[in-house]
Amino acid sequence: MSKILGEKLENMPWQEKPNNFEGPIWRHTENPIIGRNPVEGVSRIFNSAVMPYNKEFIGVFRGETINGRPHIYLGHSKDGINWNFDKERIKFVDENGEDYQPLYAYDPRLVKVEDTYYIIWCGDFDGAAIGLAKTQDFKTFTRLENPFLPFNRNGVLFPKKIDGKFIMLSRPSDNGHTPFGDVFLSKSPDLNYWGKHRIVMQKGGNGWWQSVKIGCGPAPIETDEGWLIFYHGVTGTCNGLVYSMSAALLDKECPSKVLYRAGSIMLTPEEWYEERGFVPNVVFPCAALTDAKTGRIAIYYGAADTYVGLAYTTIDETVKFIKEHNELGAIDSLEGRL
Repeated sequence: MSKILGEKLENMPWQEKPNNFEGPIWRHTENPIIGRNPVEGVSRIFNSAVMPYNKEFIGVFRGETINGRPHIYLGHSKDGINWNFDKERIKFVDENGEDYQPLYAYDPRLVKVEDTYYIIWCGDFDGAAIGLAKTQDFKTFTRLENPFLPFNRNGVLFPKKIDGKFIMLSRPSDNGHTPFGDVFLSKSPDLNYWGKHRIVMQKGGNGWWQSVKIGCGPAPIETDEGWLIFYHGVTGTCNGLVYSMSAALLDKECPSKVLYRAGSIMLTPEEWYEERGFVPNVVFPCAALTDAKTGRIAIYYGAADTYVGLAYTTIDETVKFIKEHNELGAIDSLEGRL
């Protein structure tokens, strides 16, 4: 029996695994939970992050506005399924309280470290780069220094410091559409200066589903087996790219080392809302809710760059799948200091 190390969350969304269903992850039966035109001026919400807050749920959502430019919107929910969104996008300020809006912002993650909530997104820094902001009350959102130079995407913080350092996963790339495609780890004492960069996982493997690129999804989940990460993998086909999802376990003390990594897909586009949309054939995980008492996990994912889907698994189902389908890359088990 594997264990999630954390708090209980008895009111999280949950549906039991369907009878005779053999996969490790099963979809919410009323998916998608967020459809088209969810709020005035926003045509699509997808690739978004949520977490528990004041006994309910709060989230930061990628809102594709009707002029096509993405921004981040705040959402509230009593049950984690039915959401109400602020009409206006989040207003960021700098550390002096002055207006400091990103030119655009997309694919946010939301992570609590100690008593502060951090939003990590992809924005413009003379090229695609990671943006970072903090809040303690979801009323004032203060932008911090951009962690890295362009080009970089899929930044996500670990939910606790390791050896007194903030830890962030990201995927560096060039000025194309992320052909580098590998996941790296970086450390910071203060969220201003980042270093001790390590490579964590490389794209590829015996299967083709993660042959083009990979990227971390929700914040890593601390377990007694190591840090559990859900991540997306991308393959190329004669009809374009396909985004699927799987998982890996990282070493607790040295998370640039991969202990186990599933070489097979846990969830791939199969339903209409995953196969048809603005960008077809996309399953893109961005957030996970966990209940340490029961081992339940609810995963929020973007579907076809148009909708938000919800899926369920347990820590036991996931760890079993990872170990049974374990396939480490050439340097996965190393510290990543090449």
